[in-house]
Amino acid sequence: MTSFPRSPYILKCGIVLLDPTSFRMLRTIALQYNPDQLSRTLQVQSAGGDGGGRSEPLRFKGPPVETFKIEAEIDATDQLEHASAYGGSGDATKVGIFPQLCALEALITPASSALARAERFLLAGSLEIAPAEAPLALFVWSRQRVVPVRVTEFSAVEEAFDTELNPIRARVTLGLRTLSVNDLPFGHRGAALFMAYLKNKETLAARAIAGSLSALGLTELP
Repeated sequence: MTSFPRSPYILKCGIVLLDPTSFRMLRTIALQYNPDQLSRTLQVQSAGGDGGGRSEPLRFKGPPVETFKIEAEIDATDQLEHASAYGGSGDATKVGIFPQLCALEALITPASSALARAERFLLAGSLEIAPAEAPLALFVWSRQRVVPVRVTEFSAVEEAFDTELNPIRARVTLGLRTLSVNDLPFGHRGAALFMAYLKNKETLAARAIAGSLSALGLTELP
């Protein structure tokens, strides 16, 4: 699946993982192919709620809950072509796309070291063991959309395999939920990233061309 050499460079979408304490960058996962579509849902957080609240019909109790859903394709074809040019070396010829699948699955799986450490604390008689803290994940879809998220859904359909049953083509569906200042305290790195994301959306909204009453068939408001 090689591209035309003179085709324009296209940015990749992906996920950046930050250490939950120091916030240093741990890993960048760039999807092999950009998904054909990005589904977004925003659930309004109104003060009155859906059931009423006539005294506060125009008040918000926080930013909307934004969710994303994408379907990523992973294919070993490019890697196999590259490996064949160098005598068949490379992971794709040995384990297929297992590394890419496992890197995505790690987004929702505690590290084995964290599970082993929790077990040691339990055996040592610790009364309370805090759940393992996952890295802070940033969903990146262009420079305009860099937002902290939590993975809420993961499913994979493996569609083709090599002679040793290593998957060589798969479709992965990811559901992501934005982490806002309702989820993270001000002062947290993730909250700062969300605020930057929100301010950028406000800047972009200000660039939209304003309409007019005449376009709506009105000369003035009733």
